Amino acid sequence: MKLLKKLNFFISGYWKSVILYFFYNILTAFFSLFSIAMIIPFMRILFGMDTTIGYPGPFQLNAASIQLHANYFFAQLINNYGPIQTLGIVVLFVFLMILLKNIFSYASIHVITTLRFGVVEKLRNMIYDKILRLPLSYFKTKEQGDIMTYIISDTQEIEVSLISSLQFLFRDPITVIIFLASLFILNYKLTLIILLILPFIVIILGRIGKTLRKKSIRSQRQLGLLMAIINETIDGLRVIKAFVAEDFMRKKMQKVNRSITKLNTKIFRRRSLSSPLTETLSVMAILLILYIGSIIVLKDQSSFAPETFIAYILIFTQLIPPAKNISSGWYGVQKGLASLDRIEEILNYPETLTEDKNAIEKNTFDDEIKYNNVSFCYNPGHYVLKNINLTLNKGTTTAIVGPSGSGKTTLVDLLPRFYDVTEGSITIDGVDIRKIKFDSLHRLFAIVNQDPILFNDSIYNNIAFGKPDATYEEVVQAAKIANAYDFIMETRWGFDTNIGEKGSKLSGGQRQRISIARAVLTNAPILIFDEATSSLDSESEKLVQEAINNLIVNRTAIIIAHRLSTIINADQIVVLRDGEIVEIGNHTDLINNEDSFYRYLFEYQKF
Repeated sequence: MKLLKKLNFFISGYWKSVILYFFYNILTAFFSLFSIAMIIPFMRILFGMDTTIGYPGPFQLNAASIQLHANYFFAQLINNYGPIQTLGIVVLFVFLMILLKNIFSYASIHVITTLRFGVVEKLRNMIYDKILRLPLSYFKTKEQGDIMTYIISDTQEIEVSLISSLQFLFRDPITVIIFLASLFILNYKLTLIILLILPFIVIILGRIGKTLRKKSIRSQRQLGLLMAIINETIDGLRVIKAFVAEDFMRKKMQKVNRSITKLNTKIFRRRSLSSPLTETLSVMAILLILYIGSIIVLKDQSSFAPETFIAYILIFTQLIPPAKNISSGWYGVQKGLASLDRIEEILNYPETLTEDKNAIEKNTFDDEIKYNNVSFCYNPGHYVLKNINLTLNKGTTTAIVGPSGSGKTTLVDLLPRFYDVTEGSITIDGVDIRKIKFDSLHRLFAIVNQDPILFNDSIYNNIAFGKPDATYEEVVQAAKIANAYDFIMETRWGFDTNIGEKGSKLSGGQRQRISIARAVLTNAPILIFDEATSSLDSESEKLVQEAINNLIVNRTAIIIAHRLSTIINADQIVVLRDGEIVEIGNHTDLINNEDSFYRYLFEYQKF
């Protein structure tokens, strides 16, 4: 039942393909069966059958009646056309059956292909959409490589192991049922012996695949860890070389890689055991049937003719491939379900940040932002912010300063609801931000981070990222305000220049000015600068600071500052210490207070 629910989870939307797949496989099995059954008249014609057979009476669904009617039919053909022509008719009929079998076999593959690759596309879209909705706290607990494994490796494993194996589980049971039914009709006693053997085979194969799913889950997790190490290596290659840590990273990677190899070796060996084991057990069954069937034929040919027994053996041998496929397919299903379990982990992860059903649109900022007794903690009981009361008026510049770890970035991240407050509330123009629609709330802010987040695309597309319908003139004007126009035009392709992954083809100052140009273009009423100049050299800092000054004119700005000399003109300076506001005032008032913590920070930095 659990398996059916999981199947319905990703097959929903593709049931038409599944139904057609079933239908085409039923036809394939029937035409395959008829082509094999023609061995009976073929053998009788070849060795000379009795052509004086009388009318066999009404048709009945048993071996004797089928045999009598078939003998009568072919006796009439031989009487009318002769044995050679009748043999030709049989050959043409067999060819037609095989042709139809292969046509419908291809048709079944054709329709299931839509499901096979459509499901992977659907799952990747679902995971990516879920990533966009997940709270930022989720990514603090997950390796980037593990998340990449969800999207790439796990979905691919579902396509390779689960969907392809389901083809066997959907198709081959139909073949087994139809062929078993025909064997029952030919000789039910002999077929009952087969059914007594099957549970024995299933039990043995089931015990082999018991741990396959758990090992597959461990393998995928180790693969995620390997991808994380590779990402860290590429991002930190300069540090690795500088600290001569190549050997350490090499051993770290090799340890995880070795673990993956061991797990995959065990999985592959266990999975590969099913095929030879099934074949061995099947050969034992064939030998047993040959022995018992031969005894039945020798005792009473009238009830079980030799040519019928030969057809019986041929039909039974056709049961072996689908039986092997079912056992192999079951292992594939277990391996694929392990990946599906991992995907369900992320898809079912609770979305702690939810939009209120009665949330409103708010497209303007008219008055003030207020923090009302706000406290926040990432982990229960460990408060990062405590009892924050703060007002940010429209059109003013507010600087937030304090030692590292004092909660500056967290204080600002609460505004666009990257996290929700643990206690208290934040309002914009008197409206609780939890009552504002996400898209509407986010459009009120333009954010420039300490480490510019750029994409492997052109300069133009990076600037227009938040406003894809912007005109060329608007993009150029935004670049000029951000002091980025001159260096952009010096590049080979101007605004069409690709900046590489994370903007790797640009300097730090250039990346930051592109980021500021992007903020300019959105024309958001509230601007947030998270230590935008702290990692720049003096020349780049000057250019970026000029761009910031150009941008914040007549706007509401929140600046998280590391270098206090850059915020001396702020309308108010909020000083944080250990998650609490210890001082609020302008630069002059705070610097003139001999006991001011801000003065201590300023003098210390100046020194």
